[in-house]
Amino acid sequence: MSSILEEIDSYFGCGSMSDEEYLEHYGMPRRSGRYPWGSGKEPFQSSRDFLGRVEQMRKNGFTYTDPQTGKKYTGDNAIAKSLGYSSTDFRTVYAIAKDERRGYDVARAQALKKKGVSANEIGRQLGVNESTVRSYLNPNSESRMKQARATAEMLKKHVDEKGMIDVGTGVDRELNISKEKLDQALFILQAEDGYKVYGGRFAQVTNKGQMTTQRVLCKPDTPHNAIYDLDKIHTIKDYISRDGGNTYEKKFHYPESMDSKRLKIRYAEEGGLERDGLVQLRPGVADLSLGESRYSQVRIMVDGKKYIKGMAVYGDPKDFPAGVDVIFNTNKSKSVSKLDVLKDIKNDPDNPFGAAIKEKDQGGQYWYTDKKGEKKLGLINKTRAEGDWTEWKDSLPSQFLSKQSKAMAEKQLGIAKADKKEEFAEINALTNPTIKKYYLEKFAQSCDSAAVHLKAAALPGQKYHVILPLTTMSDKEVYAPGYPDGSKLALIRFPHGGTFEIPILTVNNKNREAIKMIGKTSIDAVGINSKVAERLSGADFDGDTAMCIPTHDKAGKVKIASRPALEGLVGFDPKMEYGGEKRVDSEGKEHYYRGGHEYQLLKKTDTEMGKISNLITDMTLAGADDNKMARAVRHSMVVIDAEKHHLDYKQSEIDNNIPALKKEYQAHYDSTGHLRFGGASTLISRAKGEIDVDKRQGQPHPNLKGKPDYDQSRPEGSLLYRRADDADYTTTKVDKRTGEIIEEHKVRTQKSTKMAETDNAMTLVSEYRHPMELIYADYANTMKSLANQARVEISKTGKIAYSKEAKAKYQTEVDSLEQKLHKAQLNTVRERTANRMAAATINAKKKEAEEAGVKLKTKEIKKDSQRALSKAREEVGSISRKERNIQITDKEWEAIQAGAISENKLKSILQNCDPDSLRQRAMPKSSASISAATANRIKAMSSSYTIQQIADKLGVSTSTVSKYLKGATA
Repeated sequence: MSSILEEIDSYFGCGSMSDEEYLEHYGMPRRSGRYPWGSGKEPFQSSRDFLGRVEQMRKNGFTYTDPQTGKKYTGDNAIAKSLGYSSTDFRTVYAIAKDERRGYDVARAQALKKKGVSANEIGRQLGVNESTVRSYLNPNSESRMKQARATAEMLKKHVDEKGMIDVGTGVDRELNISKEKLDQALFILQAEDGYKVYGGRFAQVTNKGQMTTQRVLCKPDTPHNAIYDLDKIHTIKDYISRDGGNTYEKKFHYPESMDSKRLKIRYAEEGGLERDGLVQLRPGVADLSLGESRYSQVRIMVDGKKYIKGMAVYGDPKDFPAGVDVIFNTNKSKSVSKLDVLKDIKNDPDNPFGAAIKEKDQGGQYWYTDKKGEKKLGLINKTRAEGDWTEWKDSLPSQFLSKQSKAMAEKQLGIAKADKKEEFAEINALTNPTIKKYYLEKFAQSCDSAAVHLKAAALPGQKYHVILPLTTMSDKEVYAPGYPDGSKLALIRFPHGGTFEIPILTVNNKNREAIKMIGKTSIDAVGINSKVAERLSGADFDGDTAMCIPTHDKAGKVKIASRPALEGLVGFDPKMEYGGEKRVDSEGKEHYYRGGHEYQLLKKTDTEMGKISNLITDMTLAGADDNKMARAVRHSMVVIDAEKHHLDYKQSEIDNNIPALKKEYQAHYDSTGHLRFGGASTLISRAKGEIDVDKRQGQPHPNLKGKPDYDQSRPEGSLLYRRADDADYTTTKVDKRTGEIIEEHKVRTQKSTKMAETDNAMTLVSEYRHPMELIYADYANTMKSLANQARVEISKTGKIAYSKEAKAKYQTEVDSLEQKLHKAQLNTVRERTANRMAAATINAKKKEAEEAGVKLKTKEIKKDSQRALSKAREEVGSISRKERNIQITDKEWEAIQAGAISENKLKSILQNCDPDSLRQRAMPKSSASISAATANRIKAMSSSYTIQQIADKLGVSTSTVSKYLKGATA
């Protein structure tokens, strides 16, 4: 008998038990590998005996002295050491044994219940109380017991197929199970089947001297050094558990396809035009369920080669012919065949729809059980679901506000300025210098961005909503359950042509069709008819959105400028006017014709849309007449749909004489003094315009007085960039006529924006100096000034006073913070690896496309890049920022404020903190009084908000708001 077993034997007085008898009952918990669970005379007797002995040792206060080191252990550490386990392994064995014993008791309780034995009698037989028996009879009890075993079986399957798999940090999150369940599963595999779990480190390829730790599950006969053959280590990237470890399924499945016989197309002539883009589903069909959503933006594959894209809702069963489960509404005529109405799937096994499908745990795909009891994948693939549109930012884009009244622009930009000034004051009041510098840096960056993007504060009640079609709603009404019945609501769609595209509608929340389709509690959908959608830049119902703003209320705070639709836009349908006929040649290539002539398709929607949007903005500021505005807006309506619907946008440019409009409204002199036509001409359209600057290197630093590189011509605090060492270069070419070798000196450049590169926004104002330009120039200069002030303040803020005494006092909190930081920083390598893998994937796609003579679109590359990065992150176990954010406790915050953490360590902690909880701790609102900046903010907001709205937004009482509006000082 081993010394450990002898000690246990003597402790329990079991000297008469032979070694073989003891092992028969002890089995797996000792990790002997000879006797699996349940091998004793009574099933799971080994677990019961093991737990009984541990409980007895705990009761008797068992202690253990290491015979080699003489170190004394107490508690569970003593029990673990005496059994030859590490403390981690002991906890794992104990948890497994508890699960096994409970599993046996659950099985016995359920068996007795089937025999008609009462709960009270079952408890008596098992030696437990009646409430425990009820928990045993709970259906979830048995499944919880099996989670470790199910996980072990899943891991065993993968390692048998792949050889070695990564089971290191983050794999539990990837599988969506607890770390304890993963450890238990690994222990089972090692103890019962002899599988190996090896640890080791390998060097990072981009960080010399830095190592990455790995833990790898291998087959029983695998040597330890095999884990350093890195390309043979695989990941469980495709599987996830939704129930804690009972079952496992793939994260993304290639979509199931619907038979086109189940699909009906409702063409334009049949009412499809009024619901263009809407997908109606027969209620109660298992493979066409929207889950808990009443509406969702979806993709549905049809016949394995086509797909439906649109907003899905449940329809009226009476509208569905026999055998039909889906009705797709289109503006196309009956002359187009059923399948030609649909879109072609992409030749991409990971993304056949060319759009990102929501994760399955967010309801993107789902499984159901058919009538035969088989588990199958549903047909619905969601890109967005009910509630997702609320996440869109609610600030006011300049594209809208610059076309409103001068007074409204001044008010909303004034509120935005007041918000920023109050934030600056709050940060300056911070006493911890490291935290203060952290927030000042973030503040400066946000102000720099605000100057470029020119977004104003949102108006009261302003939200983005997805639009759905209602055939029984009038042209003057909107169904909007988030707003009071009878109130007025302005709808704006982007790109936004002008006030003639803003319908002001009356909220009617009593419409029966709307209540049935959208519900009474929707937070992000509104219902309108097709004529209203047409006014919204020709919107359809496949997921288009509108910014909704309450207007013309009794308080008279918000009045959105709106005017009737331009005569030149009434009845204009870009798809009907500029759509063409598709022809496929002998090689399978598509060609499009109008009037017998082939035309080229648009490939850069974003670029062309930017051009026409800038033109419309400049024309609006210049006061262009209705006829000219209609020409520009008609062309914008064609451009926005040209790529999606294969429209002849070049002919639209000719028909609407867009070059003449550019000549009249966008004439300007370039940097060389030459007169040019086209391109942005006002500050509002120029701000985000790209500009080439000499290539830079390193990080920018602030322009500070007293520094060797201080530039007196620049504002203090503005950013200084270092010109790249390799910015200048020389090329040579041969003059074909003379044979002379000519050297050309060139400069490498990089992209920036015009607003970012100027210290004074007034330099971007046009020669006409439109009043709206001047308002925005003042706003941009305020943002630039605040950013510069913040950077100067950073230079004046000292370091935190590190205290050894505080560290000693708060050692527990310091250790806890360091552990949290270590956990957060473990993701750094994974994230870098994921980015490297994603870059390799995209480069390969680009090369493949180039070899095929195809030029990938910027939008496609952006989508593919995000998908590749998401996939790589799953593969390497990179976790999201939200999952690894550090949450600071009250005592840990005390430690930070006392100086127990060094400045460098604290910087790292702040960079990995949950931003919301950190801000709440760093800048708590005072209920006793408000700052001067907040008082000024109240005054600024009073021009657009009611007293109640201001109080709700600032988290103060209405009396406080009233007091400061009456002239009280902070």
